[in-house]
Amino acid sequence: MTDEFKTIKGISEGFYSEKRSKFLAFAHHVETLDEIKALLADYRKKYYDARHVCYAYMLGPERTDFRANDDGEPSSTAGKPILGQINSNELTDILIVVVRYYGGVNLGTSGLIVAYREASADALSHAEMEVRQVEETIVFDFPYVMMNDVMRIVKEMQPRIVSQTYDNTCQITLSIRKSEAEILRSKLAKLSFGNS
Repeated sequence: MTDEFKTIKGISEGFYSEKRSKFLAFAHHVETLDEIKALLADYRKKYYDARHVCYAYMLGPERTDFRANDDGEPSSTAGKPILGQINSNELTDILIVVVRYYGGVNLGTSGLIVAYREASADALSHAEMEVRQVEETIVFDFPYVMMNDVMRIVKEMQPRIVSQTYDNTCQITLSIRKSEAEILRSKLAKLSFGNS
C-alpha cells in the first residue's frame, strides 16, 4: 500500500472549441462531497445559460470514491472522458467541471468524447500538481516525567504535532505518514512499559 497520492493545488482552467461549441473546463482541488456539491451549484448558477454542465470527481487516497456525470449529453460522452483524464494522471481529491455552450452543430459521440477529454486535459495542463502523504493521527497520553523521552522520539521521527497539553498527565496528538505510524506507535508504547 502506498501512502502518497497525487492531487492539484487550487484551481486551474482549460478551454476547447469545436464547430462553434465552446467547452470551458475548471479543475478544483476538493476534499469533501459537500465541497463538490457547493461548487457544482455555483457553476450551474454562474453558467445558467450553458447547454450542459458535465463533471467528474475522485476523492480519497484509495481513489475509490468517484463519479462521472454527462448532464444530458449522450451516455458516456462527457463524464467518462473527464474521469479518464483524472485517471490517466492518477489524481485524486479533484473535481473537473466542463461547461458546454452549444454552437449549433452536432459533434456526434466521438466528437463529444474528444471535446470533453481535450477540455479536461487543457485544464490539467495548467494545474499545479502536488504529491501529498496519507497521514495517520496518533494520540498519546503520558506522565510529565516522560516529556523528554517523548520529545526525543518526536524529534527523531519528525511527525507533525497537531496539539499538545501539559499538565499532571500530558497528551500529544501527532500526525505522521501512514507507513511510519506503526513504528511511532510502538516506540511510544515502549516508553510507557519502561516507566510502569
